[in-house]
Amino acid sequence: MAVVSMKKLHLCAMKHDRKAVLETLQSLGVVEICLDEVEDENFKKMNTVTPRNQLDKHVQNTDNALEILEKYVPEKKGLLASLEGKKDVAKASMDEVIEKHHAYNRTVYKILDIEHGINTCEANIAKSEVAIESLTPWIDMDIPINTVSTKYTKVFIGSLPPEYDEGAVYALIAERAPEVDSADVHIISRDKDQSCIVAVCLDKDADDMHDALRSGGFTRIATYSRKTPKEKIEQHKSFIVKDKEKIENLTKKLEKYDSDRDTLKLLSDYYTIRSEKYRVLGELLQTENTFMITGFIPEDKAESVEKRLNDNFNLYLEMTDVSDKDKVPVLLKNKSLFASAEGVLESFGLPGKGELDPTAPMSICYIILFGLMLSDAAYGLIVFIACLVLLKKFPKMGDALKKSISLFMYCGLSTLFWGVLFGGYFGDAISVITRVFFGKEVVVKPVWFAPLDNPMKMLLVSLAIGLVHLFFGLILKGVKCIKDKDFIGLISDVVSWLLLIAGLIMMLMPTSLFASIAGAQINFSEGLKTASYVITIAGALIILVMSGRDHKNPALRLALGLYDLYGLTSWLSDLLSYSRLLALGLATGVIAQVVNQMGSMLGASVPGVIVFILVFIIGHVFNMAINLLGAYVHTCRLQYVEFFGKFYEGGGERFTPFKEETKYVTVKKNIKL
Repeated sequence: MAVVSMKKLHLCAMKHDRKAVLETLQSLGVVEICLDEVEDENFKKMNTVTPRNQLDKHVQNTDNALEILEKYVPEKKGLLASLEGKKDVAKASMDEVIEKHHAYNRTVYKILDIEHGINTCEANIAKSEVAIESLTPWIDMDIPINTVSTKYTKVFIGSLPPEYDEGAVYALIAERAPEVDSADVHIISRDKDQSCIVAVCLDKDADDMHDALRSGGFTRIATYSRKTPKEKIEQHKSFIVKDKEKIENLTKKLEKYDSDRDTLKLLSDYYTIRSEKYRVLGELLQTENTFMITGFIPEDKAESVEKRLNDNFNLYLEMTDVSDKDKVPVLLKNKSLFASAEGVLESFGLPGKGELDPTAPMSICYIILFGLMLSDAAYGLIVFIACLVLLKKFPKMGDALKKSISLFMYCGLSTLFWGVLFGGYFGDAISVITRVFFGKEVVVKPVWFAPLDNPMKMLLVSLAIGLVHLFFGLILKGVKCIKDKDFIGLISDVVSWLLLIAGLIMMLMPTSLFASIAGAQINFSEGLKTASYVITIAGALIILVMSGRDHKNPALRLALGLYDLYGLTSWLSDLLSYSRLLALGLATGVIAQVVNQMGSMLGASVPGVIVFILVFIIGHVFNMAINLLGAYVHTCRLQYVEFFGKFYEGGGERFTPFKEETKYVTVKKNIKL
């Protein structure tokens, strides 16, 4: 439950050490460099756009080459390969790639050229297929496609709208060009789109014939060739065969580069690291002979980084405390159980300046509420085992993914716990299986109670847990007030509401309304009843008088106090939100019972057993998946809206150190801080 304390780093060094200093800081990966420094007449920034663009182009080309290899020579991977994380490589391997990067660049361009050849062949195949499709209606024409005339005649090869048959064409010619007395028309083919025709007339009638055909929508054939359509189609088919052979040969060439895949990954990461270095370099303030770096570093790393830099370079280095004006980045540090929920917190917002890290209390609440919503022991055990196996099998998975899976593992344990309390094991599967298939029903009784049998009691439990959750948030606000030494705020904004809400609950508990919900009548002594009134009135008076304490106008202060008292309705709304614990818990149990009943409908027969197994597996997988999603979403909502709404603002920015960000590998280095 801690935000890591930061120090501010101020460094000034000679320009000839610039490259080495930046590479040292990048390899250490614990300093966030401020990139918003403003130039003046002495300190200027260096333009690094051109070298960065060149490096980014190398990264893009190398990644494209890797994608090409993956497309045509796919790497053998398991189904869960995405969980394996980055591969560890020795620094010597990276050094070798750096030394020979020009040679490996040539490999990249060879792969890109091969893909260009493949793309060209594929484009040619597509063109040939389009040509074949366009020539197929003309396949019965036995004259060359480019025939336009003979010694005494003109030939018109083209298409008319589909309604034109041979008679209609003759009628068109007779109507539009009656002077044409010797025309010959052949319909090659007709379909829903066009009529393919060949029309012949004497030379002297060519213009009139052409005008007549055009008036009907005549369009000459687009293809030009000395071959007949059938011959041209066969030619295109031969082109396709040759292009496919070229593609096969080029693909075989790509297979030769399969062994270079790991090297190309290193090459891409090398250029990525260099690009990031040039990005930072372009934001540093520099003079003709010196350069400056300002940044933030975790306090526990400051001394060792200072020693390393002073031992290796001649520079000025100072570590100072951060000031109130500094916008300090946020780095969280929690134990593994609490760290698993950091992703949930970050999705809402990191702690703002001066705020406490709520990860630890939030993670405990999250795990409890999640388990209460899912509340089936069998589902919880499955989730726990699945997540534990993944964590053990893939120890190098990404940090964010590892935290998420760890959180679900703890949520699985919570679900198992609540499931045992409520007696849910795949719903009522044990009772159904023993009754239907073994003839003697075995009932596993809940350790506490069954929510489906006593939903009102479950509602009361849900609201009680919700009240504790809300009070917990209010108490955390009180802790912040104490830390900030705002004792007036502690009394006015925290203690007052605790008194008011606690007093109202005490007043409600002896009533018949509460008894109807709880199923039991609670009787208070007169002294306790009086105390509940006193507590409620005290809390209300503090809110009424102190809410507008920043204003001098008494009437305005009173109005603001009354307005804040109206906030009691939002407390009721927040409390009722926890009824979703009841709703989701019942949904899990009801759907599970329906699945079990559906599966057992055929009874204790061979087909009945088969159907039960199929329905059981499919139904419970669906039920577990949909309710896992529901539990995740609604638990997050209770944290973000109800819990955080009582004390948390967020708005902090993540600590982003200048380090060797890689996509494919992790370079192992013997650097200890």
